[in-house]
Amino acid sequence: MKTKVVIRRLSTGVPGLDEILGGGLPEFSFNLIAGPPGCGKTTLAHQMMFSLATPERRALYFTVLGEPPLKMLRYQQQFDFFDNDAIDHAIRFVNLSDDTLGGDLDLVLQRIVKEVESFNPTLVFVDSFRSVVLAGKHNENPHNALQQFVQQLGMAMTSWQATTFLIGEYFTETDPNPVFTVSDGLIWLRQSVVRNSMVRKIEIMKMRGQPTLPGLHTFRITRAGIEVFAPAIAAPTREFEFDTPDSSPRPRARMGIPRLDDMLGGGLPRGYSLLVAGPSGSGKSILAAAFLAEGARLGETGVIAAFEQRPSHARSPDLAALIKSGRVGLVDSRAPDLSLDETLQLLLAEIRRLDATRVVIDSLSGFELALAPAFRDDFRENLSRMVMALAASGVTVLMTSELEDRYTDLRFSPYGTAFMTDAIIVQRYIEVDSRLLRVIGVVKVRASAHSNELRLFSIDDAGLQIGDRLPEQEGLLGGRPTRKDSPATGVIDADDPSSQPAALR
Repeated sequence: MKTKVVIRRLSTGVPGLDEILGGGLPEFSFNLIAGPPGCGKTTLAHQMMFSLATPERRALYFTVLGEPPLKMLRYQQQFDFFDNDAIDHAIRFVNLSDDTLGGDLDLVLQRIVKEVESFNPTLVFVDSFRSVVLAGKHNENPHNALQQFVQQLGMAMTSWQATTFLIGEYFTETDPNPVFTVSDGLIWLRQSVVRNSMVRKIEIMKMRGQPTLPGLHTFRITRAGIEVFAPAIAAPTREFEFDTPDSSPRPRARMGIPRLDDMLGGGLPRGYSLLVAGPSGSGKSILAAAFLAEGARLGETGVIAAFEQRPSHARSPDLAALIKSGRVGLVDSRAPDLSLDETLQLLLAEIRRLDATRVVIDSLSGFELALAPAFRDDFRENLSRMVMALAASGVTVLMTSELEDRYTDLRFSPYGTAFMTDAIIVQRYIEVDSRLLRVIGVVKVRASAHSNELRLFSIDDAGLQIGDRLPEQEGLLGGRPTRKDSPATGVIDADDPSSQPAALR
């Protein structure tokens, strides 16, 4: 029986790229990095080159530009990954502009072969390969000439055991092109402008010999270079203390608000996701802050993703102090092109950094507005994926959601997220004697008994205070308490199914 050839995978040095490649870049592969102008092709190539190149594993970078490589390097050296000491030792730049002017691809190939034999690299880059293609069009049969050139170049690089990258400006992957066929890997970069946001995405269209993550993945170009936001895999990152083989009850996380733990049946089960829904000003953020503060009091760390107002000493002094002390991590991105995958990566990074057990997202309404417009259409689907990924990380999650105060409508979120969560707390207003009062109730706690009482609560300097339950003879209609026997349309009578909303029947 023949032994299988083992293909070594190279780490690209680009955060998130190895994950979507399926574990790294196959050594000695022949790859194309394609996309429109300005999408980050050269930056991606340089970042991989500076990460991989060493005196023992040298890189040769061919430029086919009308300007000298020095001008390109002037801009690329602004990135943190650029290492000036590597130039001419581990990395050499060669300009092929003069060789391509005549349009003879054979001469271009001869020059490449000569430089490779002289420098003996294990990494070869040709930027921009599109310029080589355009130069070859002077030939009587440009398509065949290009196909022959690409095949010869690919075979030569494989025989020299070089991992090769062709960088080119291509606008569509549907055009018949021999480069697409011959290449082992095809990395396509895209960008689009939607309103005031620039959204960049990367797709691994082809990578022979290994499974890649399908689809488009967002990435960002920063001073550090390119960072790809690979989708989080829903796999546990810590041992769950509450996953026991026996039937013992799941441990509970205390909420930090008197009486609320009793309403939840003893606290929120650890590892659960909780949705706190209510109208503006009803106390959702105060409840979320108390949840994190109680965790800190018990020695737990937490993370809050703030999408409405950054926690400040004036608004939430206790939470601001916890953030300042490092016991609560803050995710507070104000980027106009924010994606859900990027937000999730920021959250998971903070969870790992602090070994956090509690996470707050405040609020889903602000989160949707913070996302780039291109990502809002799939918000519900992506939100479901985020909730599952956070649950798999072993944290207990609390999310707040703005709720339009309708008393005969049982929707708890405009995103249809109620089914995703394990528990729901609803906050609402009622009008009594020309005063607005607040009520709170537990709608569900999955696989656990909980209170079905609606209780009055108030907010003072000490936080949220839960009081007595609403009198049994009163129901809710249009924000006003009404007696159960009131003939007014819309009163919910527990003994009369016809008076109940359709969702309850």
